[in-house]
Amino acid sequence: MKLVLLRHGESEWNRKNLFTGWTDIPLSEQGKLEAKQAGKLLKENDLDFDICYTSYLKRAIDTLHIVLKEMDRQWLPEIKSWRLNEQHYGRLQGLNKSETAKRYGEEQVKNWRRSFDIRPPMLTRGSEQDPATQEMYQRITNCTLPLGESLKDVSERVFKLFSLEIAEKIVNGSRVLIVSHGNCLRALLMKFEGLSPEEIASVNVPTGIPLVCEVDDRLNLINKTYLGDPSVIEKRIGQVEAQGKISFHLE
Repeated sequence: MKLVLLRHGESEWNRKNLFTGWTDIPLSEQGKLEAKQAGKLLKENDLDFDICYTSYLKRAIDTLHIVLKEMDRQWLPEIKSWRLNEQHYGRLQGLNKSETAKRYGEEQVKNWRRSFDIRPPMLTRGSEQDPATQEMYQRITNCTLPLGESLKDVSERVFKLFSLEIAEKIVNGSRVLIVSHGNCLRALLMKFEGLSPEEIASVNVPTGIPLVCEVDDRLNLINKTYLGDPSVIEKRIGQVEAQGKISFHLE
């Protein structure tokens, strides 16, 4: 059985090297091209789907729609869930990562971005960036929306959706595409591959590159393969890894 994971294309804040989190930022022109290329790669590799999942954030939603248009599959059903949103970066959202590294040190920024259980500085409940104050989350009940999250927090919400809904569809033969965000996909890979908190810290997911995961009937990972030019994949992974460095610049 195959499950395809895709991080959204480059966003406007990715290009500016800003902490984005739950801030609803659109794709850059480069991000739209990445999404289009992802759709072409999926079609060229004869991958097709029965259902698609994405987050509440437009950079993921727009990536999915561009991909489906390129595959001539706009009619496929899609499910949006806030549980597939990016990690909430709390008060870091909107700050430049390199400038933040200058202030707090590269190691601290790496911990906020890549550690398993370290949360960023938290928002204040009721502040402008509190999801509970935003229209798009008003229908969500019976849960507390985050004011800042670690990867551990992200994992808990992503696994809840996956275990209650997505896993059953895969086991029953549905071909699933998940278009989400870097840390949501890192959380899934940590689970599939049985990675430790130390190991997941070095995993970086590139924008706009489809990752094909082959799993057995117990959803254990058998194999994973990024589609596309290896040099492009390597470059994009390197860009993601370098974003928290003082000297970062986008080529």
